[in-house]
Amino acid sequence: MDDPEAAGRAAIPPVEGTLESAPDPATAAERLDSADPLSAYPDSFDVPEGRYYMDGNSLGPASEASMASLERVIEEWRTQLIEGWTDADPDWFHVGERLGEAMAPLVGASPESVVAGNSITVNLHTLVGTFLDELRAGNGPDRVDEGVPEADGTWDPEVAPAVLVNDLDFPSDHHAIRAQLRQRGVDPGEKLRCVESRDGRTIEPADIEAALATHDDVGIVLMPTVLYRSGQLFDVERIATAAHRVGAYVGFDAAHSVGVVPHEFDAHGVDFAVWCTYKYLNGGPGSIGALYVNERHHGLTPALAGWWGHEKATQFEMALTHTPAGTAGGWQIGTPPLLSAAPLEGALETIREVGIETLRKRSLALTDFLIALVDAELPEVAVGTPRAPESRGGHVALEHPEAAGVSRALRDRGIVVDFRPPNVVRVCPAPLYTSFSDVLAVVKAIDAVLADGTHESYEGDDGGVT
Repeated sequence: MDDPEAAGRAAIPPVEGTLESAPDPATAAERLDSADPLSAYPDSFDVPEGRYYMDGNSLGPASEASMASLERVIEEWRTQLIEGWTDADPDWFHVGERLGEAMAPLVGASPESVVAGNSITVNLHTLVGTFLDELRAGNGPDRVDEGVPEADGTWDPEVAPAVLVNDLDFPSDHHAIRAQLRQRGVDPGEKLRCVESRDGRTIEPADIEAALATHDDVGIVLMPTVLYRSGQLFDVERIATAAHRVGAYVGFDAAHSVGVVPHEFDAHGVDFAVWCTYKYLNGGPGSIGALYVNERHHGLTPALAGWWGHEKATQFEMALTHTPAGTAGGWQIGTPPLLSAAPLEGALETIREVGIETLRKRSLALTDFLIALVDAELPEVAVGTPRAPESRGGHVALEHPEAAGVSRALRDRGIVVDFRPPNVVRVCPAPLYTSFSDVLAVVKAIDAVLADGTHESYEGDDGGVT
């Protein structure tokens, strides 16, 4: 097949109307699965027999491709030792840049603007810190405002910059930002500004714009691409435009979208972004982090400098003066963990083979089917995820007052989902290894749990990992 991605886009059927036109949900699922061009891929992923895995938005499963690249690097370590850095095929020395180049098409970026390195929170620390330092030095991004022709992107160094976030963010993002503000003598209580949700589920773009209009000291806007609890997909272009209009940098935590939602970071003028690689990218538990820095910012001094971010040509001259690489690679810090990076190589090859647009289309078809089934079969359950495809990521938030017990009861039945307080069961039908029949089985299991009251025997959240 010359273009598997194009063929996949053409073959994935629409879901709308399927339940109405089919005699029953099982027939609908069978029809959708029989027309699925990606039906061979689930066999290449390792999901334990008898279990339905709906938690790929937390941790993707192992695959034949990821295990093959891991085993290759283990063998190179065994046989080549230190020479693997230069003589392995491909060499280890450029692993961060190589993996970054492979991820760049997923986020709409030039190859030099993406690198694999560090962890997602470390990357957030160094990038937020970098742009806080730029603001304090009087440097802002080029503003995008046709009505202010004299705007030159400068920032008043006498003004302590604020960072704009939202109250539904993943907590680690706020922890990192607060730490970076404190390290610069800025009180987070005064300068971490928070957009509040109207409904406890979503953030209105207009409220972000209103906050920027109200506070003239916002120097950085940091938002998620997808909210981790509800699955709301943000309008990256609109937020970036609003931030630049007031002279603020804009960054995104893309942990819950990269690998399942295509992005256009370069085209939309995003300044920086961070993400992990163990969710939809299926790189393995604790796999290496990734970051994006728009090429107009390449060459800045990273807030957290380390030898692996040094320019490659002179890195082993061991100079005491740090010369950061003139690419996103300059924000690498320490020696990359090869065994935490190796599985990602194979996993990314699978994603490249299928194509991110095909994955997005199939993801939407799966979540459409899930939402339609919940509406039809589970009157006690509310859908907390936006229904519009352009506002939905890859998972669906199912709301129930006793969601913690429902989640644990499902796990005991072989349905792997997770719970997020106060009332959300997250269900993620990941497009590479989930069938429509799997989605139906999960909805049937939820129905059975609620019908027989199994969830009531669990005493709330057990405090474990979900």
